[in-house]
Amino acid sequence: MQFFPRFAIARMGLPALAMAAVVAGCSSVSLDQPIESRTWRLASIDSQPVIPSDDPRQSAQIVFDGGAQRVSGSGGCNRISGTYQRSGAQLKIGPLTSTRMACLDASRGQLETRFLAALQATASYSLAGSELVLIDARGQTLAKLDSSNK
Repeated sequence: MQFFPRFAIARMGLPALAMAAVVAGCSSVSLDQPIESRTWRLASIDSQPVIPSDDPRQSAQIVFDGGAQRVSGSGGCNRISGTYQRSGAQLKIGPLTSTRMACLDASRGQLETRFLAALQATASYSLAGSELVLIDARGQTLAKLDSSNK
């Protein structure tokens, strides 16, 4: 556990102190394990598991391109792309754009909407092996993504 001198706490303010505590206690974030150049498939959202599609074009997934600071992928119906910024455990995704194709499966369309909202609400992340957890500004898990070849 990391301790901060009293004067540092007063200067940091409560939001910064809370983030410092999260980062100090978050041993699963490793800058040695990049999130870039891996295909991250949506495994769960809002604590609900996502059943993967047999068709890779219908899987909600993203890839981070570190050189260009760009993200691209699929929401399950439409192609998505945008920018991202990563610094330590902080991660901001967006703004995102997507194609506007109709989604024939209504549940897949709803999943895509939730996935895009989770990506854009991401404030930080944790990484443990092949699992990437997207976390909002309140510290709540938004979604879990997997990069293993299941």
